[in-house]
Amino acid sequence: MKERRSYERTSTSFRVEITHPSFGTIVGFARDVSDGGAQVQLENQVFPPIGTEVTVRFRKNAGAVNVEPVNMKVMYQMKNTIGLMFVKR
Repeated sequence: MKERRSYERTSTSFRVEITHPSFGTIVGFARDVSDGGAQVQLENQVFPPIGTEVTVRFRKNAGAVNVEPVNMKVMYQMKNTIGLMFVKR
């Protein structure tokens, strides 16, 4: 099967805070991240619909990875995982 990914993925364990006015903030954990986006595992939370643009903050135990939230778009949902793509503005 041909690899369709445009960016190399890196395994990670960042905490992810996903925010949108319609649902507030939900928390998940990034399983991997790339220059194009991130795969985020959520537990027992409402999943944002595919196509929703959200703001995202990545955190480590010692603090924020990104001080300012970044814009991302929900690209897919699968079981307890969503795929987020960085949105350029």
